[in-house]
Amino acid sequence: MTYSRNRYDQDFKKNAVRLSFNSSKPVKIIASELGVPESALYRWRKLYTEDGKQTPFASLEAENRSLKRENAELALERDMFKKSRRLLCQSPEVTPSDKYAFMLRETSVSVVRWARLLDVSTSGYYAWRRALPKRNAKERQYRQRIKHFFDQGQGTYGPKRICGLLRKNGNKASYHRVARLMADGGLYSTLRCRHPKSLTDSRLARQGDYPNLVKHQSFKPFEALSSDITQTTTSEGKAYICQIRDLTSNLVLAHQISNHMDTDLVLATLKQAHQRWALPETCIFHSDRGSQYTAKAVTKLVNQYHWQRSFSALGIPGDNAWSESFFAIMKKELIYQIQFKDINDLRAQVFAYIETFYNRVRVQARLDYLAPVAWLSLYDQASQKVA
Repeated sequence: MTYSRNRYDQDFKKNAVRLSFNSSKPVKIIASELGVPESALYRWRKLYTEDGKQTPFASLEAENRSLKRENAELALERDMFKKSRRLLCQSPEVTPSDKYAFMLRETSVSVVRWARLLDVSTSGYYAWRRALPKRNAKERQYRQRIKHFFDQGQGTYGPKRICGLLRKNGNKASYHRVARLMADGGLYSTLRCRHPKSLTDSRLARQGDYPNLVKHQSFKPFEALSSDITQTTTSEGKAYICQIRDLTSNLVLAHQISNHMDTDLVLATLKQAHQRWALPETCIFHSDRGSQYTAKAVTKLVNQYHWQRSFSALGIPGDNAWSESFFAIMKKELIYQIQFKDINDLRAQVFAYIETFYNRVRVQARLDYLAPVAWLSLYDQASQKVA
């Protein structure tokens, strides 16, 4: 076994220098007898005098070492600020857990230094790290819940709606956390696009009396209905969708699709709603002032059902926001996502969307995160208990 010495204390260096000055032997021989490199002994002779005192060169070298250490510290702090800049710019949203996660990733710098820079305690960091396995398991479960609700919404739910569903099911939910986890998992809700022009011919709606009976009013289910027509396209050309929707439950009661935007389209939708649902005779039928809705045939049929007529103000689509919002949602989640082959393909897709998803599955914030059918069921149960 061989032994090597690689560290020499200050006393050894001073004695070696004193010996080299007092001896008649060459420095090379003295270094060999001491078992040190010749270059090391010459370096020590620059640092110490014959009587063991420091030379001016030693003071200068010590000062240089100190400056180098300071420069290294400054460079390290600069690099630390660069690495943590994105995290620190998120304040006040950034939490201690965010800082601890950052410290866990950046292992090139000591925990103590990061804790000092990020204004957190080392004990807090180590406690957070010890609990990491359990927290990761909870995080995986949380991600699974988010994915479940996202899939339930067929890719149409954004962070806000999923937050509401999580809270409704007894989970804590932060919008920023849910949005971050959705982005990490590649879960992005369907994007809104295109804004088609209104189909109302205002020139035919400037005369006559058109009362608005629903503005600033509240209703029980089926006491007031909203209807509108929207335009879309298939590979064969234009198509028009007419729907009737309950103002209170948001339930779509009926819809019809045609190649022509005419009175017959509205009449067919009205008849379908009347046949399918037991609507009260005092029901209010609200629409815009399009010529299809102001036609004599439509007025006659509505009067035959003993319904009241209500109209939006001219040029104010917000007065019929119920239908406007439904079409905006359906276009975002269905119409703009598919190229329909023909009108029959459009009919099949719209029917499936309304009857199997929108009415029965798609939750709505204003319905306490329930779908229209489920909300109506609870409403009926509550009404029976009161009665």
